[in-house]
Amino acid sequence: MKVEMWIRALKAARAGAEVSQEGLATLIRWSPSTVAAIETGRRRPTMEFAVAADEALSTGGLLASLLDAADKERGPSWFVPWRGYEQQATRLRAFEACLVPGLLQTESYARAVISAGGLNAPAIVDELVAVRMERQQLLRRDEPPHCVFVLDEAALHRPVGGPVVLDEQLGRLLELAESPFLRLHVIPLAVGEHVGLGGGFVLAELPDGDRALYLENAARGHVVDDPEMVNLIDRKWDSLLGEALSTGATVDLVRKLKVTP
Repeated sequence: MKVEMWIRALKAARAGAEVSQEGLATLIRWSPSTVAAIETGRRRPTMEFAVAADEALSTGGLLASLLDAADKERGPSWFVPWRGYEQQATRLRAFEACLVPGLLQTESYARAVISAGGLNAPAIVDELVAVRMERQQLLRRDEPPHCVFVLDEAALHRPVGGPVVLDEQLGRLLELAESPFLRLHVIPLAVGEHVGLGGGFVLAELPDGDRALYLENAARGHVVDDPEMVNLIDRKWDSLLGEALSTGATVDLVRKLKVTP
């Protein structure tokens, strides 16, 4: 469901309750300009707004439910299925060869990656960055999935966004490495060739014991649940983890590369 459909639902609910934009603003104690911006699509509605509008218009939670559905479909259509697996996962294992994984990126780093080459319009960049930041909320849950990330050391040297952005990103990695639910490993450059040079991947383990795999190429990502392919990537994972530094040695390396304290 697109946000445009949610806006139509809001307008219909408001019309049905015979409440004007200004009247709704008064009822929910939001500014009339904010309500107008949301109804014209200039500002994205928040869940707080949707819940307040539901209460004011007596819609029984409809607007909040529709907004939740719309939020789950943000970003490229091919990525929607993976977001569902990612949110359900009890364990995530991810490898990246040249970039810091999306779940670990700072906003500035993510913006630099998504805006590279000028292929996306500014509004699309803003939307994709917002989606990436929202995905990271799963790491802040009271009981987040257990995550293991393996990076090639090259990702720690590439100045994505410039030296300042990279330094901030290295600081974020050090913060995340302190979480008891997250392990970070780096494959040192001295290793040379390894089985991950062909590209990154994410393995998700689900509550029912099933596993799903996310692979990305230059055009789009793919969700794979074929057991043979998942087993192949599982073997690659074991090989990569065997080449990687320990968590302690990884943190030491990141600290050495970080310029500012």
